[in-house]
Amino acid sequence: MNGDGVRILVIEDEEPLRMALVDALRAEGFAVLEAGDGETGLALALSEGPDVVLLDLMLPRRDGFSVLRALREDRLTAAVIILSARGEEWDRVQGFEYGADDYVVKPFSTRELLLRIRAVLNRADGRTPGLDVEGGKVRVGEAVIDFAAYTVTRDGERHGLSRRELDLLRYLIEHDGETVERGRLLEDVWGKDEYPTTRTIDTHVLKLRKKLERNPESPRHIVTVHGVGYRFSRRG
Repeated sequence: MNGDGVRILVIEDEEPLRMALVDALRAEGFAVLEAGDGETGLALALSEGPDVVLLDLMLPRRDGFSVLRALREDRLTAAVIILSARGEEWDRVQGFEYGADDYVVKPFSTRELLLRIRAVLNRADGRTPGLDVEGGKVRVGEAVIDFAAYTVTRDGERHGLSRRELDLLRYLIEHDGETVERGRLLEDVWGKDEYPTTRTIDTHVLKLRKKLERNPESPRHIVTVHGVGYRFSRRG
């Protein structure tokens, strides 16, 4: 993989692992920055604007979740890949809720990490094929979705979006006006390698409605088609 022009920030307090990552990434042609604690890493991310941040969770001075929240609140558009020995579902869900693009459980191979970096870089510009997206933004009724910044803004109020919420919303927008079955959403948005349930979809839809709809109890944009799935409308 050619890393020319791509800047990666590694925030990892375990020095042997950090040095190994830095060496491997530089060997692939990436420009690499590094930090051994959360405060230094956050400052570097905000001042240098890397394309990708590799973020450990258990960091001195400031933990990884706190760093991730601060990055997204500051509208940093870098792709963030969490690197953690904590593989429990709660940690993964929390990471994606805060705006992580991917979550890699230690130990991992260099090959796996490079493939994941390539995957997040391929979608990092926030563009949605087939849509009239300008600057990575789409208007849905009274709301504006900013795919690059992981946000929905409505009535001057800004809400963050998790990676999965963003993927689901992108898919619904691409299928504007169609009735999409829950099984199709599971396969196309979550993928065959994951094991979500239809309840997972319903939970994500409820979260999106609270951020997108003026009246989530009577939605105009994400409408339930009972016994089938959902139908999306940009105009409502």
